[in-house]
Amino acid sequence: MRPRVIYCYDAYCGWCYGFSSVIKELWVRNRNRFEFETLSGGMIPVESTKHISNIAYFIQGAYKNVEETTGVKFGEDYLWHIFNPDKSDWFPCSEMPAIAMVVFREYHPDRTIEFACDLQYALHYEGRDLTDPEAYRHLTEKYEIPVDEFFEKLKTEKYKEAAYYDFALIQQLKINGFPSVFIQVSDAKLYMIARGFTNLETIEQRISNVLDEEKNA
Repeated sequence: MRPRVIYCYDAYCGWCYGFSSVIKELWVRNRNRFEFETLSGGMIPVESTKHISNIAYFIQGAYKNVEETTGVKFGEDYLWHIFNPDKSDWFPCSEMPAIAMVVFREYHPDRTIEFACDLQYALHYEGRDLTDPEAYRHLTEKYEIPVDEFFEKLKTEKYKEAAYYDFALIQQLKINGFPSVFIQVSDAKLYMIARGFTNLETIEQRISNVLDEEKNA
C-alpha cells in the first residue's frame, strides 16, 4: 500500500487552526507520494454543547499563545464573539463540521486537508458559525459542489453516522490532544509523527525516519 498520512483535528481546535499552514504545506509537498486522510475529532460533542460564554474567558488568553507560537492570526469577527460573549449567539459543537467533512470527502477525497484548513479559517478568522449550514455555502462554490445537494446531505442520518464513526476512530487511536498526525505504512503499522503544534521540518524528518526504518526492517 502507498503510505497514508492521517490528520486528526477538530474544526473548533485553535491549535489546529495554528497548524493549518504546516499540514497544508505537508500535503502540497507530498500529495503525489502519500495518500492523505482527515478525521474529525469530536472535541465538543453534542452533549457538551454550551454557550460560548463558558469558554470565552479561557480563549481570551489562549489565542494569543497560539498566535505567538504559530504565526497565525485570529480574525476580528471571531474575536468579537470571544470578547463579547454576552452578545453572542454561538453554541460551539463539533458535530456539523464533522458531518460537512464526511460529505466533502465524497466529492473530493484527495482534498480533505485543504477543506479542513478552510473550515478553520472560516471559524477562527472570518467568524462564521460552523453550527449553521450557511457557514459552508461559500465553500460549496469554491469546490464546485452542488449547493442544494450538499445542504440536503448535511441533514441525512447516513452522513451523521459516518461522522460519529470518525469520532470512534479517534478514540480507538487513543488521541487526547489535537492536532495529531500519523503515517500508516501497512495495515498493521501506524506511527505518530506529530502531537500538538509541530513544525514542518520536524514532521518531514520523522516521516523520513519511519520510511528508512521500514526499508531496513
